[in-house]
Amino acid sequence: MYRIIRRLSAALPLLLVAALALAAGPSAAPAVVHKSSVDVHGGPDFGTPTVANLKRNTTVKVAGQQGLWFRIEMPNGTPGYVRVNDVRMQYGGKTAEGSSMRALFTGKAGKGRVSETAGVRGIDESELKSAGFDAKQFAKFSAYRLSPQAAAAEASRQHWQSQQVTYAGEFKPGADRGDKKDATRAQKRGALSTARGLLSAIGVGSSRGNSALDVADAATRKSDAEQQEEELALGPEIAGRILGAAPLWNDDAAQRRVNRIGRWAASQTSRADLPWTFGVVDSPEINAFAAPGGYVLVTRGMYELLSSDDEVAAVLGHEISHAVQRDHYNVIRKQETTSALHRAASSNVPSGTSMAGNMASQYVSRHGATVMLTGLDRDVEYRSDEAAQVYLARAGFDPLALYAVLQKMTALGDASGNLAQLYRTHPTLDDRLDRLDRRGVATGGGRR
Repeated sequence: MYRIIRRLSAALPLLLVAALALAAGPSAAPAVVHKSSVDVHGGPDFGTPTVANLKRNTTVKVAGQQGLWFRIEMPNGTPGYVRVNDVRMQYGGKTAEGSSMRALFTGKAGKGRVSETAGVRGIDESELKSAGFDAKQFAKFSAYRLSPQAAAAEASRQHWQSQQVTYAGEFKPGADRGDKKDATRAQKRGALSTARGLLSAIGVGSSRGNSALDVADAATRKSDAEQQEEELALGPEIAGRILGAAPLWNDDAAQRRVNRIGRWAASQTSRADLPWTFGVVDSPEINAFAAPGGYVLVTRGMYELLSSDDEVAAVLGHEISHAVQRDHYNVIRKQETTSALHRAASSNVPSGTSMAGNMASQYVSRHGATVMLTGLDRDVEYRSDEAAQVYLARAGFDPLALYAVLQKMTALGDASGNLAQLYRTHPTLDDRLDRLDRRGVATGGGRR
């Protein structure tokens, strides 16, 4: 018995090391060289010696990340560093789910910071439809908002220097709408009111008259000012319901960080005047949402995946583009036109025309915040990736950070429950990375 105890005592340190190694998660993730030829450096810097040259399709193991470099193990076991776009991560399986794989990239393995996420269902459509507006959470969310001046001061302290970067796809509010020829909302409302009176005078019932006129109003081209008014009414209603489904994460530093980075990045867009507000919701899935009018929420699962300010800016930049381009607002407008037609067919039409606030309230009463899980056109998502890289460059971040984020999501795997909703509403990660490869990295800013 004494010998057995002594042997167990001697083996205890080894058993402890093994247990800690298992708790820390995988030591490496598989990847293949994605370019015709890649130089492997001795450190995460182009100034370090080249220790090897690898050809396309060579298999390597990614053992960690430092900035925008992957630390790899080559086939012969020799370590080295390559840029995050020199290799392509292979899709992980179900075993790659959870905190262990994410810890590999964030450098938090074994530190207890990254939350376990295996088997996550995420914020689904039913939750976003049924969740009520959480006024307390929305007030807390809004309290973190920074002014453009405060964001610029923070950027100066962080040494983020803005750059001039041209963007052919730049959204220009009102530029192509001929707003000077459009009637104002007040003029339209007055004309519709007059038309209703005339219809009534000639014996057309109010229900039929309202139906026809409301359909016309819903389908009428709206001025830029009218669209922005509706965006600003819809944004709080939708964001407040997302917060009703998943409250803000109780991490003050994270909330302040996303507002600091997000407001600075949003200041580099053509719609810097929106009331840009950013937050992290307490959900372990990996996703992000951009409500109309500049309200952006990322999940805790997404936030914990990100290892640098550049990567945070990359995720926020993609969502910022959706708000700048009115992507979800345009979905809502299309839905509202269809709804007006259905209401006309059933004669179930409210009297009078709705102002922006009433439209927003009526919309969310029917749909909640489900528009946030509506799949957008593939080209819209590709455009948001492109815009994100431009905003990163303009704000002084490295545009390659978006590539790093997509690579890490790839390593988590297409079977990951953490990414279920994101895969449902976005093109495949391979397709998005291929687009970034073909387009190249935006120039004009960033730290190389």
